[in-house]
Amino acid sequence: MTRTLYGILLTLLSPLLVIYLWLRGNKDRRYRQRWSERFGLARWQPAHVLIHCVSMGETLAAQRLIETIQQRHPNLKLCITCSSPTGSKLIQTRFSNVQHSYLPFDLPWAVARFTQQLAPQLTIIMETELWPNLVHQLKRRQCKLVLANARLSEKSSGQYQKWPKLTHPMLASLDAIAAQTKAESERFVDLGVAPKRCHVFGSLKFDISIDADTQKAAHALTEQLKRPVWVAGSVHPDEFDAILAAHQQLLDTVPQALLIMVPRHPERFEQAKQLVAAGPMSWQAWSQSQQVDDDTQVVIGDTMGQLLRFYGAAHCAFVGGSLMERGGQNPLEPAAFAKPIIMGPSQYNFLEIGLQLRQAGALVQVNDAHSLAAQLQLWLTDADAASNAGQAALSVVGRNQGAVDKHYSLLSHYLADINA
Repeated sequence: MTRTLYGILLTLLSPLLVIYLWLRGNKDRRYRQRWSERFGLARWQPAHVLIHCVSMGETLAAQRLIETIQQRHPNLKLCITCSSPTGSKLIQTRFSNVQHSYLPFDLPWAVARFTQQLAPQLTIIMETELWPNLVHQLKRRQCKLVLANARLSEKSSGQYQKWPKLTHPMLASLDAIAAQTKAESERFVDLGVAPKRCHVFGSLKFDISIDADTQKAAHALTEQLKRPVWVAGSVHPDEFDAILAAHQQLLDTVPQALLIMVPRHPERFEQAKQLVAAGPMSWQAWSQSQQVDDDTQVVIGDTMGQLLRFYGAAHCAFVGGSLMERGGQNPLEPAAFAKPIIMGPSQYNFLEIGLQLRQAGALVQVNDAHSLAAQLQLWLTDADAASNAGQAALSVVGRNQGAVDKHYSLLSHYLADINA
């Protein structure tokens, strides 16, 4: 009954979904495309396995797991879905021989049509992207459901507790949950999930690997620059001012320092350029010239897929989404390159990972532009301190790897039962 009321309410509010997509299209026109997929009006071919990755971060985390499934079960047809244009582009770039689509909104008729046509026998949902109607429609078609790389904060758990008649049946429909930490597994149990269905496998994001081409590109950029470099990666607009102010302070003591600032979202590239252009520092856009001038003080990274290369060429890295209440972006990307890491206080997306990195001396927390500039000065002028912190970061990554194998071991039982 509660799910029915939820469906009715969502249907009544569906015009707001159209407005939402149209407004998002002001910043990224791709939100105004492929609406038939979002409203369940497209046509899908049957697939054995559905994998929902939400956005770019979840897609990157799932990449090795998906590749493992493809390698060991080449006869299975996969459909990989997401909700964002950046995630869509990454899926289309990284994975061949898969069906790809946006996941429809959780409107009753949209997910019913989607699941009926797709008819998956196994669905893998990344992190905690759970939708009541989607889960219901999949389960009524006897599809196995696995929540992979699962996260559940105290705040989210509290939200689930507020609507038990809606969330508890949804959680009870899951055949298995692969949680990142013991604390998160216990929160699922507290919400009524059977303990035998909960597993603690660590984070798939620890199983990051830097491919040879990226390593080569990072080395080439290091050779080109030959100067102190720091990268502010995946930064949000509310952090732009602090990042630029910190770099301006840094130039007083390290005049040759170079900042490479990479906005989190492509629709923010122009905003970043306008902001730095209005200030006193010399700058250039990466898209205009990939040869950085000696007198350039700031580079705006305005091309997709280059952040890892920039991290690899840096002496240290600031990871964005952390000087504001966004929970932080992924600090394991610079860690995999053995780079020392700086973040703001908001790290709830990576609580356990951030804690391990801080305890190892690999990550330093700052609160504002002034403290950021001070830490940058330390690591850009003390090579030994920066190297020790970077090696500590790499060690944290190394000792936590293995989540892909654990996830696959769980999934293999369901994959073996699929009638291909």
